[in-house]
Amino acid sequence: MGPPGRQPCPCLLLLLVLSCFQTSLSLERIPYKPQITAWNLEGKVTATTFSLEQPRCVFDGHASAKDTIWLVVAFTNASMDFRNPQTLADIPVSPRMLTDRHFMTLPLSLDQLPCEDPVGVSGSSPLLRVGNDFGCHQQPYCNVPLPGPGPYSVKFLLMDVGGAPTAETEWSDPITLHQGKAPSSIDTWPGRRSGCMIVIASILSSLAGLLLLAFLAASTVRFSSLWWPKEAPEHLRIGSFMGKRYVTHHIPPSEAATLPVGCEPGLDPLPSLSP
Repeated sequence: MGPPGRQPCPCLLLLLVLSCFQTSLSLERIPYKPQITAWNLEGKVTATTFSLEQPRCVFDGHASAKDTIWLVVAFTNASMDFRNPQTLADIPVSPRMLTDRHFMTLPLSLDQLPCEDPVGVSGSSPLLRVGNDFGCHQQPYCNVPLPGPGPYSVKFLLMDVGGAPTAETEWSDPITLHQGKAPSSIDTWPGRRSGCMIVIASILSSLAGLLLLAFLAASTVRFSSLWWPKEAPEHLRIGSFMGKRYVTHHIPPSEAATLPVGCEPGLDPLPSLSP
């Protein structure tokens, strides 16, 4: 029989266990749980994004000016399996989200998270919008839209210049994204509508019918003059005549003798239409 296989040295196993134990002891746990922002904003949770409150003053006293605060995003059912990276090269990136079930994004420095409330200065709300980088402008740690409804859990991880973790927060509660309904799942049968909806629909239909009738009546009155012309005034009708009475000027006796019969001075005869 050949020589037995070489057994690993127990000392190496002991050193590995002690190293992992020492690393877990050196990592400080901060009693802070990330959560959705409490600001009254539209779209705090969408189909691909959600908005967190910024961890302001959370890492004061734990971080130096050169440290970086990372956001860890993971599927809730895979968050307990996440292992903190020990170097910058070990940081999980977003393209492997569906494979690794987690990624890290939104690196921030301590001066980007001051304790002062920025609303009174710039008018913006202090939040972090996860999944908002549709064009992947923040390479290589893109804040890409999230793939599916989740649920997701997040935590903040503090790393030094060399990429070693020094402090972390607790995992958030599960965050489920909004999802639209498939068109085939929408029920359009009126028989399953509530009584209030049926009454409202009936009232709106009746009002629409009344408005249509009023419009037709107004249109008929407005354009009736084009079909039936108005009656002509009395003084313009055929067979009628209206004249004016007037007093003639003084005509000398020498001229009055030459006037035709019926045109004597002082008379005001009316013209006649008879032949």
